[in-house]
Amino acid sequence: MTNWDSRALAVVQQLRRSGHQAVLVGGCVRDSLLSIPPHDYDVTTSALPWEILSCCAGFPCLNTGLKHGTVTVLSGGLSVEVTTFRREGSYSDHRHPDQVEFTSDLTDDLARRDFTINAMAWGPEGLIDRFGGQEDLNARLIRCVGDPDRRMEEDALRLLRGLRLAGQLRFTIHPDTADAIHGHASQLSMVAWERISAEFLRLLCSPGAEQVLLDFPDVVTQILPELGPAVGFDQRNPHHRWDVYTHSVKTAALVPPSPALRLAALLHDVGKPASFFLDERGIGHFYGHDRLGVPLAERAMARLRLDNATRERAAILISRHHLPVEPTRRWAGRWLSRLGEECFFQLLALKGADASACAPPLKAEESAPLERAEALGRQLLEENACLSLRTLAVNGHDALKVGLAGPQIGQALHELLDHVAQGELPNERSALLSALERYLSP
Repeated sequence: MTNWDSRALAVVQQLRRSGHQAVLVGGCVRDSLLSIPPHDYDVTTSALPWEILSCCAGFPCLNTGLKHGTVTVLSGGLSVEVTTFRREGSYSDHRHPDQVEFTSDLTDDLARRDFTINAMAWGPEGLIDRFGGQEDLNARLIRCVGDPDRRMEEDALRLLRGLRLAGQLRFTIHPDTADAIHGHASQLSMVAWERISAEFLRLLCSPGAEQVLLDFPDVVTQILPELGPAVGFDQRNPHHRWDVYTHSVKTAALVPPSPALRLAALLHDVGKPASFFLDERGIGHFYGHDRLGVPLAERAMARLRLDNATRERAAILISRHHLPVEPTRRWAGRWLSRLGEECFFQLLALKGADASACAPPLKAEESAPLERAEALGRQLLEENACLSLRTLAVNGHDALKVGLAGPQIGQALHELLDHVAQGELPNERSALLSALERYLSP
């Protein structure tokens, strides 16, 4: 508990030397108790905002929130948020306190915090734990400070922050806190989408995401209403033991934790309820669900204010997740060329996770084509095979010289790349120039 960043301690010591109470607080204390190196440092102090500025005049300071009592102190390149002890009143917008009242009592300040594991402080006298945070940490519990309904009513983002913490730390949410989260899920509509998106992606990419998403579908569908019809949707198919939502969550938990890939996995079957078809034997089918799912996923990702690259990647993965895999150099070359290296391997990961999240479990002979295709893809990359226009032996100038023009040029070069990547043409200038000339034939 004493292996603190000396730059953060320098700020605490400076405030104390000036006669003020000052302690480290919140996530840095929680993480230290868990033997996780803290990434952010927060200090709470009895010093008023202008006193913080005066005491820390030897450090660069940013007036990041003087109205709320916060000053960012830059100590040796480390940003330390220093905030005056405060108590808060009502939250009429379910996000921000209507007014902030400064106080000289540390307990008042700790009492306003969201969860007990975030309401601990540390000073030279040791750990300060007024609300059982260390006990909950040892029990691996997320529990609100005080009345959980009041905590969620005050700030709707807290419910998503609680889920994210549970996912990141693999903690269980205390039943009373869980009830409050369920009861206030609709209040997420009060929160800016940028804040929701940041917390949700951190949850989705966390180690414990699967259990949290399964336990709180009502919160997930507030964020992604497109998944609403998937919750409890019986697939009526012997290849699936779970409903569409559960299968989707389990698929997401099985892929590497990148935002685009996890989103694609969570949304890959979002088109299933709309495409459901029951055959004469009573078996369910979902013809074209990959195609139907893309616009639904795109709408969801636009709402989350995701960057274009993430949205485009996830959409490609969803649209191709039913692509038949052939364990051949020709297939691997074609799709490495068309998708690019990262997307190619992400697609294989998605397909493997999709199959593994079905029933019965994936057999060795069923996973073999995916493993072989992945191995062939890596082999092609090691061989520096021609997989992009950049490495093709001819270019647009060559196409112009043989008489091609406009859209013909791009079309011809991409078709040549396809042939080269699949091993149907050598990546040799003479052979490719001859092939270009054939595009002039009527």
